[in-house]
Amino acid sequence: MPSKSKGATRTEADSMGEVTVAADALYGAQTQRAIDNFPVSGLHMPDGFIRALILIKQTTADTNRALKLLDDGRADAIINACSKLLEAPTMSAWSQHFPVDVFQTGSGTSSNMNANEVISHLASEMLGEPVSPNDHVNMSQSSNDVIPTAIHLSAALALDASLLPALKHLEAIIRGKADSVDQIIKTGRTHLMDAMPIRMSQELNGWADQILHAREMMETARPALHRLAQGGTAVGSGINAHPDFATRFAQTLTSKTGIAFSPSRQCFASLSGQDAAVTLSGHLKTLATALMKISNDLRWMNSGPLAGLGEIALEALQPGSSIMPGKVNPVIPEAVAMVSAQVIGNDTTITLAGQSGNFQLNVMLPVIAYNLLQSIDLLTNSATLLADRAITTFTVNQDNLNKALALNPILVTALNSKIGYLKAAEIAKKAYKEGRPIIDVAEQETDLTREELQHLLDPAALTQGGIPD
Repeated sequence: MPSKSKGATRTEADSMGEVTVAADALYGAQTQRAIDNFPVSGLHMPDGFIRALILIKQTTADTNRALKLLDDGRADAIINACSKLLEAPTMSAWSQHFPVDVFQTGSGTSSNMNANEVISHLASEMLGEPVSPNDHVNMSQSSNDVIPTAIHLSAALALDASLLPALKHLEAIIRGKADSVDQIIKTGRTHLMDAMPIRMSQELNGWADQILHAREMMETARPALHRLAQGGTAVGSGINAHPDFATRFAQTLTSKTGIAFSPSRQCFASLSGQDAAVTLSGHLKTLATALMKISNDLRWMNSGPLAGLGEIALEALQPGSSIMPGKVNPVIPEAVAMVSAQVIGNDTTITLAGQSGNFQLNVMLPVIAYNLLQSIDLLTNSATLLADRAITTFTVNQDNLNKALALNPILVTALNSKIGYLKAAEIAKKAYKEGRPIIDVAEQETDLTREELQHLLDPAALTQGGIPD
């Protein structure tokens, strides 16, 4: 990589004229114009998106050569330049050369040209003769089909490699924990108030099914995500692209990634709409709401340890207060809850951006890409954290569960079929008022024997449902 010479510059030119660029920058004039024009946020396009862009450029060079549109020398130089960029474990080694702000031109043209210019620079050095960013690296392409393709490709790769495996892991961890606590009976709660007893395994398996549902919904979104805009070029008509380009591109990309990509069924829709991204974001929001629910359940169950529910004890990970010694907080569920809030907000941004498909082009593509990939990344990390640092490691406070269960007047629900709702309500109120076990009050207020009441009010049996016999 070129070494930095502070203050040294060179002159680059594009169709609008000359621009001064840092001497060691791999990009050229159009990227510099974007740097100058969009000093908005300091946020740059995610690594996954940049890697997808580079993979698209590599695949198009391969496709253009196969279609005899690009000579072998330039094709090899472009492919090798892309390989050099992609071989880095992360894009951080090259990040200074991809400096374009997220809040740029809505088509993402600046990011597309940034990639073209960096690849052109490297390819020209390798070949020893000029490789044009427009005529060669961008051959058979437009920003208008490259950027939508990069959104689909980067999201598909992130789902396949990261989020879906993380969700399988989280579900397996929850179900394993559920098996280990299957014999533990606890007071159920509705409206945060005492309700009929449940097994802790039933509660946890409810969480696991929420994760399974979210994963299944994401699986349904994948086929649309695997259909690519590439080949639609400027407006969806495919101008300046070979008639076989879209099909050959998808085949080559499939062989490179192992994911079955195909050309868009309708490029006009793929350029002007971002429906697949909006759909996926909706499913990410569903997952976020599930993780928020699980996180808040864990926080409530862990609350106390003396003045709260104190049903479980989460692993103590760090001091919880700068002023109160000994305080320990549920930091992992809190972090996951904040991630959930961020993802829900990202979905709102993506939804609004998805509406900005004016005529033949959506003009909020970069912000869709940024928020979609951020949501996938945040949810991947959060699912793993929740599994490994909260659910796997929490312990059960059996004594606290037993105390609450023994005094739970709502157990009287099991007597409805024997004594009627009104009499049962009377017994429950008396048990509440006197702080006595329901079985003692029911024995006093009904004709049922102690033995019958023990059978009817057995918390473990009540978790199985049905009508008490």
